[in-house]
Amino acid sequence: MKLVRLIANLGYGSRKQVALMFREGRVTDPAGDVLYADDKVEHAGIRIDGEPLDPPAGLVIALHKPVGYTCSTRDPGRIIYDLLPPRFRHRSPLMSPVGRLDRDTTGLLLMTDDGALLHRIIAPKSNLSKVYEASLTQDLRGDEAALFASGTLMLESEKTPLAPAVLEVLDPRHARLTLTEGRYHQVRRMFAATGNHVEALHRSRIGGLGLDGLAAGEWRSLDAADLGILFGEGGSA
Repeated sequence: MKLVRLIANLGYGSRKQVALMFREGRVTDPAGDVLYADDKVEHAGIRIDGEPLDPPAGLVIALHKPVGYTCSTRDPGRIIYDLLPPRFRHRSPLMSPVGRLDRDTTGLLLMTDDGALLHRIIAPKSNLSKVYEASLTQDLRGDEAALFASGTLMLESEKTPLAPAVLEVLDPRHARLTLTEGRYHQVRRMFAATGNHVEALHRSRIGGLGLDGLAAGEWRSLDAADLGILFGEGGSA
């Protein structure tokens, strides 16, 4: 791939803007020697303003989404891309969220520009678990665990029952719920079906991957070992 196209696809600017970077001598090798647009250089051997290039296509990141951010590229309020380097929203292919968390839900969100990996994660046959912690406005009734595990619960406007889910009661108004589906606002709607309301919701884990100490608003890139953990191929995080 031509260097101008490579750098533009990583979101550093339009091809015209990247071409200008070359003319200004801002694109160099690790030793500081100026590179030219027609040079043949490996990705790892390119610097812009002295900094290594962002990872190539196939990037996967874990983000600790805070409350108040929308999983969208366009929204009148705050969006998840505001938490990332500005060029990330201009990468081609696009860095997309793997599934979504609503504005008021916090916790682990994966993002990638690898479409095949995205579909592998969200595909029903992957059976990847998602773990949520819910704070409720009312005490649990006591029969929720059996209901959620039954595989018979039908949500309003749905045509098929939910797959069995595991509920762990942490205290009368705090529960941990493990799902293998990702229906629209599923956790909130499940508790609503029991007459309760979710006051706060946090996703702590996807598959074997957790937040690993990421504070709200922080992110990190994932490597092959992390993806092995995600899919249960490398132990637990």
